[in-house]
Amino acid sequence: MRWKFKAAMQKMTSLLPPSVSYETYFRIQRLFGTLKKICPIDGLRAGIDAWTRIKENGFDPAGKVFLEVGTGRVPLVPMAYWLMGAEKIITVDLNPYLKAELIRESLNYIRKNMDEMRGLFGPLLVEKRLEELICFAGKSIFQTSAFLELCRIEYIAPRDAADTKLPSASIDFHTSYAVLEHVAPFTLKKIISEGNRIIKGNGLFVHRIDYNDHFSLDDKAIPPINFLQYSDDEWERYAGNRYTYVNRLRHDDYIRLFQAAGQRILSAETYDDKNVTELLASGAFRLDRRFEQKSIGVLSISGAWIVSQRTG
Repeated sequence: MRWKFKAAMQKMTSLLPPSVSYETYFRIQRLFGTLKKICPIDGLRAGIDAWTRIKENGFDPAGKVFLEVGTGRVPLVPMAYWLMGAEKIITVDLNPYLKAELIRESLNYIRKNMDEMRGLFGPLLVEKRLEELICFAGKSIFQTSAFLELCRIEYIAPRDAADTKLPSASIDFHTSYAVLEHVAPFTLKKIISEGNRIIKGNGLFVHRIDYNDHFSLDDKAIPPINFLQYSDDEWERYAGNRYTYVNRLRHDDYIRLFQAAGQRILSAETYDDKNVTELLASGAFRLDRRFEQKSIGVLSISGAWIVSQRTG
């Protein structure tokens, strides 16, 4: 099956020395994967969605300090926060994935599609900042450090979000997009605990979690719950490496995890997959014992936005 071949390639790459492994994995993604063609729209929209949920919960994010967990290749979410008026964005990543060539390509797309950008952000956009970004993107010489300075982004990698080294009560919002599913449960608890320390008293946690088997994005022959048929040991053999690890926690697990870490849930917006509901209801899909006691309703949730606040 296609996904098993991809998993094997990723696992072999992960076994290389880190300096070689990171570059090899990047080149594989660049030639054959999601990085073949760069479009910043989805990443920018992720930042807009987080910003919108902050406002929906009665908070004004303008002029505030954000922490992003998991920067990735291009700091698109932090860029979106800045374009909407954030004072500062601190973004931390356990892996130093940031790539100058991808940032340049993203900026070129933005420069060539300004009307699309204005339509995407709507009234949330700080026009002056977009103009500054376009001016920067038009320069012949690109420096990552200058880009980060312009957008008031502090990039820290490698850095564990469970031990940020940041001062207590120094951030207003603790955010991530499709990152927490890649973190081991015991580390997640530490990340939330660290978030409780560094966030201001009335700050918010805003996290988008993807509950799908990520291999199903490329391999349409498998359902989004493909990985729920395997035991922990079996899945570890397929995807137990830095590039493909997912914790396979379900929505109810996350809710309990946040609450156990001293959080109260302000909102939990879930997305259901009707095809998964039908597949599970048919009885044609075999679940591993770890998941067979969960309801079809829970197992059919493909993703969620969870907004929470520390209780103490």
